[in-house]
Amino acid sequence: MKYRCDSATVLFALLLVYTSLELAIAVACCLGNVLVVWSVCLSLTFCFVVSLAVAGFLVGSVAVPLAVLVEIPFHACPAVSCVVLVLTQASLLSLLAIAVDRYLRVSIPLSKNFWQSYRSWAAVVLCWLISCLLSLGHNGHSLSSPFLNPSHINCTFLAVIPLPYMIYFNYLGCILLPLAAMTLLYSLVFYSLRKLLRREDETSATVESKLRAFLIKDKRLARSLALVLLLFAACWMPLHLMNCVLLSTGPRCPQITFYTGILLSHANSAVNPVVYALRIIKIREAYLEIWRRYVLCWRGQRDCQPERTECWASNHIETTGS
Repeated sequence: MKYRCDSATVLFALLLVYTSLELAIAVACCLGNVLVVWSVCLSLTFCFVVSLAVAGFLVGSVAVPLAVLVEIPFHACPAVSCVVLVLTQASLLSLLAIAVDRYLRVSIPLSKNFWQSYRSWAAVVLCWLISCLLSLGHNGHSLSSPFLNPSHINCTFLAVIPLPYMIYFNYLGCILLPLAAMTLLYSLVFYSLRKLLRREDETSATVESKLRAFLIKDKRLARSLALVLLLFAACWMPLHLMNCVLLSTGPRCPQITFYTGILLSHANSAVNPVVYALRIIKIREAYLEIWRRYVLCWRGQRDCQPERTECWASNHIETTGS
């Protein structure tokens, strides 16, 4: 006996798989980024990491659930779509702030005194304000048409966000330009660190100086943060490139390809906590301490004594090898 699958059955199966993957990504985003915020002391460079983690948590707790909802009032679509734009832009500007911080710390040693706590948090607030302003730059062209009956249109991202706005303003202006700036900044950071290490090797060839050890740690940290940037670009570029194809040649890409691009962009927020754990020793140690102190204590597998520990970010940041 042969079974035939009609298009409706296949579509339902794909939708079920897509929804399941989105929910798994949402849970990973929430748990992983809460762990990052929990384990990272809120100061200096790492307050920008916290900003990035907060954006990732909101992707899992707000953006993904809204993306998988079946019925959303069409007039609420602009607000729902703006949430995605704000979170994406806030993540990118947080990465830009991290790159600027790394560059200033390497190129201008006195800048370490400039980045006091209140200035760092003021920069974080500025990143989120700019993200909100940039994300409100579109006008819902679908809603402005007097001949449109919203009851006959599904709530999709491109139904309310103009595609030319997504390409010419959001992609080229708000994403590619910051990515190019960050690529330049990290290139200058690695060039400066290599030059400083070479100079240190020449001046103290027989003794392992403290400055050289610090420069090596700084280089490893810069590599880890640059990897976060690379993953952001790798996860978001496919979706934006498909939008470019859609604008230039029409809907040539299969629908499943767009869903894959959406999943990949959402997965970026779940990947960052894993990168921190693999690349930055102090964050990994904080993860393990949280696991031992709270999870195992809650399960009754060890005796829990409340301890007061100093914030690890006040010490020197140690990272793993390249």
